Amino acid sequence: MSKAYTIITGASEGLGKAFAIECASRQMNLVLVSLPRSGLHGLSNFIRNNFKVSVIAIEKDLSQSSACYDLFLEIEKMQLSVDVLINNAGVGSTMLFVEGSPEFYEKQIRLNVLATTVITHLFIKNLPGTRPAHILNVGSLASFFYLPKKQVYGGTKSYIYYFSKSLKKELRGKGVNVSVLCPGGINTNLSVTLINKNSPWTSRISIMDPEDVAAVALTGLFKRKGVIIPGRLNRFFLFLDKILPAFIKTYMTNRTMKKIKTPGWVNSYLLKPAA
Repeated sequence: MSKAYTIITGASEGLGKAFAIECASRQMNLVLVSLPRSGLHGLSNFIRNNFKVSVIAIEKDLSQSSACYDLFLEIEKMQLSVDVLINNAGVGSTMLFVEGSPEFYEKQIRLNVLATTVITHLFIKNLPGTRPAHILNVGSLASFFYLPKKQVYGGTKSYIYYFSKSLKKELRGKGVNVSVLCPGGINTNLSVTLINKNSPWTSRISIMDPEDVAAVALTGLFKRKGVIIPGRLNRFFLFLDKILPAFIKTYMTNRTMKKIKTPGWVNSYLLKPAA
């Protein structure tokens, strides 16, 4: 039997990088996918040298639909057996709706929604039936709340939540598990870390490091949990959401989001045209 591989999209930094290292520590062979010139080959060499697993690096801009098909064809050409698919690639944002551009929101929807959907559809028929297979889609705690400054991002993650839960039911008994990861704040990169540091203390105390989230996510995935929410505080926030009256929740979320200060250069970086 050929050795199996785990595909991780958005693997060069943040949560994707943490997934790659956590999987490698569990002796899982990897196909790492990320943007060109994102440091993917350096990460791949580090993992090969330190964990002695097979690592294949593929540079693709998955916000382009053709890249999703190219990724599938490339892996199919190499005749790789895939038994875990981690759809992590995505782009976040924390800004008023009018501050974003239509081009940015279009890219965000293409990457967060369409890439996950297309890649899952392409690979799902090739997941092995002879041993358990797993799909992990990265959603967000934001999908459970209606938050100012998170309107499009939260909408894309709500789609991921619904898509994952429905697909899990559809594939029940067919040897393929589907889990959705719904983390709260994560210090994934410099811009996100700066936003997190400017958040109110109620948000800051629940922020997690990507390494901790990745470990919790993989443990939950292999236990076949449908929804994985890392962090006791994040689970407590969800509990409060179920019991508090709507007007109190609206007041609290509006007050919290108003206090979040996004440095001007962060939005400029997010909204700049792709090279």
